[in-house]
Amino acid sequence: MSTKKLIILQRKAKKSSRYYFIAKNRSGPLTKKNHIKLITWAIKCVKHTLFKLNIKINLKLKYVLYTATKWKIGKTSTSKAMNASLIAHKVARQTKNLVYKSIARAIGQTVATAHFADHSLGATFYLLKAIKLNNKNLENEKKWQTKTLQALLPFYMAKIAKTTWKKKKFDKRI
Repeated sequence: MSTKKLIILQRKAKKSSRYYFIAKNRSGPLTKKNHIKLITWAIKCVKHTLFKLNIKINLKLKYVLYTATKWKIGKTSTSKAMNASLIAHKVARQTKNLVYKSIARAIGQTVATAHFADHSLGATFYLLKAIKLNNKNLENEKKWQTKTLQALLPFYMAKIAKTTWKKKKFDKRI
């Protein structure tokens, strides 16, 4: 990449409200290690919610979740992860069950984290929606998600994630 293109990319990145979620290879501050930790967090949250709600997902959603895991360990490309995300969102559009729809969207957001790290927040948002729709304890789930995030990420990244959550007003939208 030329120096001129790199400077333009850096300027655009710094102007973005999503700056802290922009990967280093795109002129942002997010390290690959922390990017992987964010997708790991999203995967853990999905699996936790599936267990908590006793939900069995179909083969398409299992494939999408598997793709997220493969990306995490460097065994698939971001492009394939993005395509897998489309599969999950198609499943969400095709179901009438609102809990399953939220789970499918969460899985789609989880694998989309490979493309852009702040999709991990979208995953947890949809999981909380599923918890609420299933009349489970929303506050306990939020606490579990936060505790899990803080255990995985450096303090400043966990704080950025919480700040972004507030800016997007997810709590009001659940």
